[in-house]
Amino acid sequence: MMGEELSGLSIKELRNLENQLEMSLRGVRTKKDQVLMEEVRELNRKGNLLHQENLELHKKENLFKQENMELYKKVYGTRDANNINGAHASLLPNKPSNDEDAQVPIHLQLSQPHHQNCETSSRTTNLGLQLH
Repeated sequence: MMGEELSGLSIKELRNLENQLEMSLRGVRTKKDQVLMEEVRELNRKGNLLHQENLELHKKENLFKQENMELYKKVYGTRDANNINGAHASLLPNKPSNDEDAQVPIHLQLSQPHHQNCETSSRTTNLGLQLH
């Protein structure tokens, strides 16, 4: 009803109309609160799932770093693992200096061994690992 249509109503009819409006408004607010609460619960659930996934990815990252260090030690020996320098330093994951660097992926790739000249000792082992 428009404001002009209310001019002919009595006080009792206006109070009745006001009560109906308040009840309808209460119903709308209740429904809105329910919808918002459901959305909050769903977002919290998704946030928890993402947090768990993030924890799992960190565990995997740490395992890959540990495996990478073990491979490095097998290839270059334990003495070099503590004193990394020169060309060998690029084979190990860098310690991130900030959060942005922590997002840089480590790429490991197996490849066929490169044939070296015939003078290479038969005792030399070429694992054919390439670390990027």
